[in-house]
Amino acid sequence: MHLPEIDPLIALAVMGATACTDAVYVMFTNAVVRRRRLPAASWSSVWYLLSSFAVISYTNHWAYVVFAAAGSFIGAYASISFLHPGPIYPTQPPGSAPG
Repeated sequence: MHLPEIDPLIALAVMGATACTDAVYVMFTNAVVRRRRLPAASWSSVWYLLSSFAVISYTNHWAYVVFAAAGSFIGAYASISFLHPGPIYPTQPPGSAPG
């Protein structure tokens, strides 16, 4: 089996582009859910600009799809973490005396 040559800079660029694409997609979805037209339209246009780089890059070499998938995971995970960092728990249970 012949493995294609992978340019590390293109691989990183594809990963970065798909990470940004998924982060922007999460922001787009958030704007749609909140019914905010201008932010939704803006995020949508940025989403398509970013995704075009990754699509053009990995359609020439199938191996870049792996980097696109990794970037997609990173972007979605990071943007959800940014939007919803999780619950903040009190250091003491409710009703307990400060110690």
